[in-house]
Amino acid sequence: MHDFLPIAYFQNQFINFTEAKISIATHALHYGTGALGGLRGIPNPQDSNQILLFRLDSHCHRLSNSAKFLHYDLPATKIQAIIIEFVKRNKPKTSFYIRPFVYTSSLGIAPRLHAVEKDFFVYGLELQDYLSPAGVSCRISSWRRQEDQSLPLRGKMSATYISSALAKTEAVESGFDEAILMNSQGKVNEASGMNIFLVRNEKLITPDFSQDILEGITRDSILTIANDLGISTQERPIDKSELLIADEVFLCGTAAKISPVKKIENYNLPESRPITEILREKLIKITENRNPNYQDWICAIAID
Repeated sequence: MHDFLPIAYFQNQFINFTEAKISIATHALHYGTGALGGLRGIPNPQDSNQILLFRLDSHCHRLSNSAKFLHYDLPATKIQAIIIEFVKRNKPKTSFYIRPFVYTSSLGIAPRLHAVEKDFFVYGLELQDYLSPAGVSCRISSWRRQEDQSLPLRGKMSATYISSALAKTEAVESGFDEAILMNSQGKVNEASGMNIFLVRNEKLITPDFSQDILEGITRDSILTIANDLGISTQERPIDKSELLIADEVFLCGTAAKISPVKKIENYNLPESRPITEILREKLIKITENRNPNYQDWICAIAID
């Protein structure tokens, strides 16, 4: 049972979360014609009257771009203003997650993007660790990631998550914590809702955008941090066999943050994860606004 924040933004107004309801005939419910965002917020550990949001502008820009695939003009500035007001009204007391969502809101049965209404809502819920910080076990999914020529994978489209759901359940029901999907070319893609990194010979490696991955904001943050620390990075195709002999593997995302992988299939990975730990500690300090070099990544919202 989730603890949802009490106030939602729905149909151009702020109302009680329990009153924000859509019809069973809603277009997006039937056709997956939606786009979602997701960002974390925490109370400022140094100031109880502030809420800190991580890379708010990047999240709003990505959702605005995703909305374009739905033929919906939703400026990033409007999304950002609504999210800031959403936080001020809810005044969260613990770590939380914000879910903004763009969707075709008409009541109809024709799969299309023209001549159909669109709308935008925001809600949130309390959220601590999405995956165990001690490490997770993964299986290689039998399901493949979609191709960009079939779905707009540069957007965070709701329809793409059917493969994530299939892969996640397959993994959990076969005794693992998480799934790793391959792309249509048989190369490593991502986890069910996270990007993936591996370390080999002190080099940090992750699939590049040509591999049909999501343009992850946490992924981008980690690459920036690693480069600033002098850690060598590579963005390129990755084979399955590389994962099995990697020195370190971790998953990353807004909900998952940085989650180390301890086992893939029947292969145990090394317990020592020096680069993963350096990056995880650095990211935590940044999200808590304790690193002045990355203050432009933090949106501090006064709630007193």
